[in-house]
Amino acid sequence: MTLTLDLHPLFRNERDIDRAVRTLLFKAAAAGEDRVEIISGKGSGKLQARVLAMLGQAHLRRLYARYEVDPSNQGRIVVHVTRSPRP
Repeated sequence: MTLTLDLHPLFRNERDIDRAVRTLLFKAAAAGEDRVEIISGKGSGKLQARVLAMLGQAHLRRLYARYEVDPSNQGRIVVHVTRSPRP
């Protein structure tokens, strides 16, 4: 199962965007998900640029192995999550 976050309803509130992306990544890592999809939409590209900048932050970078903008849908970012070690 792939977790998906659609940012369309949140695009006007930067704090909500940041919180939603962080929550998604932490939840996916804790649940052992392999990947998540973040739907930023095509639009002007500002929302996608914000998400990509967030993914570059050190505290989030440790949660995933890599990310890519889906070549078949430029409005979707696929993040390959690093599994959290189980105690």
